[in-house]
Amino acid sequence: KRHVTSWALAVDSNGCCCDQLNGQCEQQMKIAILSRNRKLYSTRRLVEAAELKGHEVKVIDVLRCYMNITSMRPSIHYRGQVLSGFDAVIPRIGASVTFYGTAVLRQFEMMGVYPLNESVAITRSRDKLRSMQLLARKGIGMPVTGFAHNPDDIQDLLKEVGGAPLVIKLLEGTQGIGVVLAETQKAAESVIQAFMGLKANIMVQEFIKEAGGADMRCLVVGEKVVAAMKRQGPEGEFRSNLHRGGSASLIRLTPEERSTAVRAASIMGLNVCGVDILRSNHGPVVMEVNSSPGLEGIEKATEKDIAGLIIDFATRRAMETSGKKNRTTTRGLG
Repeated sequence: KRHVTSWALAVDSNGCCCDQLNGQCEQQMKIAILSRNRKLYSTRRLVEAAELKGHEVKVIDVLRCYMNITSMRPSIHYRGQVLSGFDAVIPRIGASVTFYGTAVLRQFEMMGVYPLNESVAITRSRDKLRSMQLLARKGIGMPVTGFAHNPDDIQDLLKEVGGAPLVIKLLEGTQGIGVVLAETQKAAESVIQAFMGLKANIMVQEFIKEAGGADMRCLVVGEKVVAAMKRQGPEGEFRSNLHRGGSASLIRLTPEERSTAVRAASIMGLNVCGVDILRSNHGPVVMEVNSSPGLEGIEKATEKDIAGLIIDFATRRAMETSGKKNRTTTRGLG
């Protein structure tokens, strides 16, 4: 015989659909997703998850937004129309449009819209050097990292990070692009001199050989690791990025690795992010904190509804901050 719990859901006087079993309350919200392409897997999944939960969603290309920056009535215009009435904004801002994208996000913040990730936190995490300095100041495990400007300092810099083999990274690189493994001292000097000759900003890091071309992507949502996967680079490749041909699989994190991921996200001030960690001989080391992590690889590897968890967090926090004059609570320092 089927038993129906008719009291599990109720509708209150404000039109909220309340789950009396777990104390959660869902209200239809209007959500903006800042993305240049609504066909991308991550954007598509966020739209699907939000609509499945009864929310209204609009995908907005940040480069088609223009703003009226005034102290009393800030506004955003999109394709000739004023954008208004949004409860939450989810930024999926590509690295190449960080400057303008975060300016649009700041405008949403000025208009009182709850941001899933704040503009200052995104710009903080997009600067590799700045983010490394912030993590180091708080004692997060990370590879020995060096940074220099003058070619005359190259040899001393290489000594500081332990010598070859070592990894050289462009500060503006993404998805494994602009990352070079220099296996000898001479190769390292040549690569660094070439980058400096192009006026490119680079940093140098020790090579974690024991990682074996693999890292862990930890997906943090609201101070909790909700999913994790191991990314393994193809044979002979030290980079594990899925965009570079890497493969993804399930992995069980240690308590220390979970704690490291959550602390790194908190230091950056990010509510949702991907924290990339290597297993080294001296414990977990953070390689990067990604403010706009892709969902395809980790959803398929873990078979979890990550998009749904992100929408739940965004709408819950939007409700909790509703009515507050300032809905941004910048965390972290720097």
